[in-house]
Amino acid sequence: MDLSKLAKKNHYEHIIEQIKELILSGGLAPGDKLPSTKDLSEQFGVGRSTTREALSALKAMGLIDIRQGGNCTVKSTSLPSPTLLPDLQPLLANRQTILELLEVRKSLEVSNAAIAAVKRDEQDLLLLEQILTEMSQHMGNEEVGESTDLRFHSTLARSTHNSIMVQLFETIASHLELVIRETRRVEIYANQAVSQQFYEEHRAIFQALKDQDAHLAQARMKDHLQHVEGILLRYLQA
Repeated sequence: MDLSKLAKKNHYEHIIEQIKELILSGGLAPGDKLPSTKDLSEQFGVGRSTTREALSALKAMGLIDIRQGGNCTVKSTSLPSPTLLPDLQPLLANRQTILELLEVRKSLEVSNAAIAAVKRDEQDLLLLEQILTEMSQHMGNEEVGESTDLRFHSTLARSTHNSIMVQLFETIASHLELVIRETRRVEIYANQAVSQQFYEEHRAIFQALKDQDAHLAQARMKDHLQHVEGILLRYLQA
């Protein structure tokens, strides 16, 4: 496999893109085995947790299978049809559209938290805890704060082990990124106090998942998203 070492570590999306491109271009065929997690990590120049996270995302996309022992094989050379939501980008200047998007996100992610609390496995918990560790080590860092926040929520979506839920989340998240960028994300992620509170809220969600308490996981996720929504709306009204 012709893979290039990453310029920055912890950018698991770059790993996803390189392997996805190999699969979609025909460089890898259904049934082909990927190198071991150890070998992939060395080729990319990243830690194994980052590689495992990327492989989990590729599995959620339906491109690979991950079997017992961590062996990965190519499953498909095409992505499922997207179009779960219309293109919202031209509408994001409209405050009402943003409010509706936040409402949809809240509904989806509160449900995701309950499902993940029941269906999560030990690998899911490991990935979430590693993201929380990274989050705690980079309080007030805008770039890392935005990245770890999105990765936590996308990993939680994959912890539902429901491919439709994952696709719905990824569609919403791509649009939500634009909202955050346009509502002064620096004020959200570069603020030490806000970063600390976000970390504690994510930690509380994680603990509910770990305890397999679906009701508490829903409540903790709802509290967190209401906090995020309050900050975003404050800037939308400014």
